[in-house]
Amino acid sequence: MSTILSRLSVAALSLAASLPAMAAGPAMDSAEKQSLNVPAIIMFTIFVGLTLVITWWAARKSQSASNFYTAGGGITGFQNGMAIAGDYMSAATLLGLTAMTFSQGVDGYMYMIAFFVGWPMILFLMAEPLRNLGRFTFADITSYRLDQGKVRTLAAVSSLTVVCFYLVAQMVGAGQLIKLLFGLDYIVALFVVGALMMVYVTFGGMIATTWVQIIKAGMLLAGGTLVMIMAMAKFDFSYPKLVESVTTVHKLGFKLFTPGSLLADPVNAVSMAVGLMFGTAGLPHILMRFFTVSDAKAARKSVLYASGFIAYFFNVIFLMGLAAIIIVGQNPDFFEGGQIGGKIIGGGNMVAMHLAKAVGGNLLFGFLSAVAFATILAVVSGLALAGASAISHDLYARVIMKGKANERSELLVSKLASIGLGIVAVGLGILFEKMNVAFMVGLAFGIAASANFPVLILSMYWKGLTTRGAVAGGYIGLVLAVAFVLFSKSVWVTVLGFEKAIFPWDQPALFSMPVAFLVAIVVSKLDSSVAAAKEQDNFDDQYVRAQTGVGAAQAAAH
Repeated sequence: MSTILSRLSVAALSLAASLPAMAAGPAMDSAEKQSLNVPAIIMFTIFVGLTLVITWWAARKSQSASNFYTAGGGITGFQNGMAIAGDYMSAATLLGLTAMTFSQGVDGYMYMIAFFVGWPMILFLMAEPLRNLGRFTFADITSYRLDQGKVRTLAAVSSLTVVCFYLVAQMVGAGQLIKLLFGLDYIVALFVVGALMMVYVTFGGMIATTWVQIIKAGMLLAGGTLVMIMAMAKFDFSYPKLVESVTTVHKLGFKLFTPGSLLADPVNAVSMAVGLMFGTAGLPHILMRFFTVSDAKAARKSVLYASGFIAYFFNVIFLMGLAAIIIVGQNPDFFEGGQIGGKIIGGGNMVAMHLAKAVGGNLLFGFLSAVAFATILAVVSGLALAGASAISHDLYARVIMKGKANERSELLVSKLASIGLGIVAVGLGILFEKMNVAFMVGLAFGIAASANFPVLILSMYWKGLTTRGAVAGGYIGLVLAVAFVLFSKSVWVTVLGFEKAIFPWDQPALFSMPVAFLVAIVVSKLDSSVAAAKEQDNFDDQYVRAQTGVGAAQAAAH
C-alpha cells in the first residue's frame, strides 16, 4: 500500500510541477552526447544573431499591447501562413516522422495525415470568426457573450495546461537533440533555449516571434527540400524506382506500403486521429496567430498558405524517410559496429540527419542540425507568448483587474510571465531529463481537443450555450483528458511502474471530447437562469459580427 501511495505521490507531483509551466513537439529518447559539431554551431550562431537583430527592431515597435500580442494586426496572409507552418512544424516532425517512415513506412504517412486534417476545418469553420470576434487570445471569443471571469479563467487554465505539457516535452527534446547534434551538455542546451526564448518574447513580443517563425519555416522547407532532391537524384527522380528499391531491402517488403502497427489497435488509432485533428483547432499558440492579420480575408489566406506549406513538407519528409531506407539503412557507416540492421548511431531519430550527411556531407548535416535547433527555439517562443498572454490578458487584466488594468501594467505582467515561464521551462526540463515524456504531447493535444475546442466551437455556432454549460464542459474535458492519460499504459505502466493500465488506450480524445460536448450541451439545456437567457439572446449580435466583421478589432499597423 505504501508503494502505491508513493507512486501516486510521484505522479501527482509530476503533474503538479507541470501545471504551472506552459507548452509544442514530441519528445526524443535519451541520447548519448556526440562530438562537437562545429559547422552546425557556426550556422546556428548566424541564425541567432539574425533573430536577435530582428528582436531589437521588433522591441522598438512593441510598445503597445496590440503590437506586443498581435504585431498590431500588420502581418500579411502569406507571412502569417509561413509563421503558422513554422509553429506547427517542430523538430520532432522532421526527425520523428522521418524515422517513423524509415521503420514503418506508410504508418508514418498516416500519422502525418492525422496531423494535417485539422487544417481544412480551421479554414472553413474557424478562421473568419476567430479574426472577427477575437483581439488577443481565443478567450476573447469564448467569453464574448458569456461571463468574462468564469470563462476566461477556464480558457487560461486549459491553455496553460496545454502549453505546460507541450513545453516540457519540447524542452526535454531540445536537450536530447542538442546533445546529439551539437555535442553540448543537456543542461547547457536547456539554458541556451530558455534564455533565447525569454529574450525573443519579452523584448520582441509577437513581431519578433512571428519573424523568427518565418525565418525558421523558410530554413526548414529549404533544408528538407534540398536533402529530398539530392536523395531522389540517386533514384533518377523516379518514385516507382524508389518504391521498388525499398521494398526489395526492407524487412517488411511491400507491407511497408500497407497499414501496419499503427492500426493494430483501431480504437487507439482513431482516438489519436481525433486528438490531432481537433486538438490542432484548440492549440492556444496556433489560435493566437489569427489575430496578427488585418482582417478575416487575410486570416483565411493564412490557413490556405499554412496548409500548403505543411502538406508540402509532410510529403518531403515522407520521401526522405523512404530514401533513407536505402541510403542510410544499407550503409554500415551509420550503424554501431558497422552492422547493417543493428542500432543506428545516435538512435532512430537521427535518420534524417544521417541522410543529410550521406547526400550533402558535413556542411548539409551542419545546416540541418542548425535548422532543428532553430525549430525548437521558434516553437517554444510561440508557446511562451501564448502562455504569457493567457496570464496577463485573460487572468490579470480581465479576471483580477476586471478590465480596469492599464496597458502598461498589462504589458509588464506579460513580460514578467514570459521570464517566469522560461525559468520554469528550464527547471522542468532538468527535472524530467531521465523520464520518457512522450505522453505529454498526446496529453497536450488531448486537452486542446477536449477542453478548448468544444467550448470554442459551441460558443461560435450554438446559440444555446451558457456560461454554466461552457465551464462544466471545459473542466470535465480537461480533467478526463489528464486522468485518461495518467491511467494509460504510457504513464501508469511505463512511467509509474504498475503492472497493468487502468485505462486500456494511450490517447484520450475519443472518449474525453464527446463527454465534454455532452456535458456542455446538457448543462446549458438545463440552465434556466436569467443570465443564461440573456447570453442566448446576445448570440445573434455575436453571429453577425463573426460572419461580417462589423465591429471587429482593426489593425494598428500595416
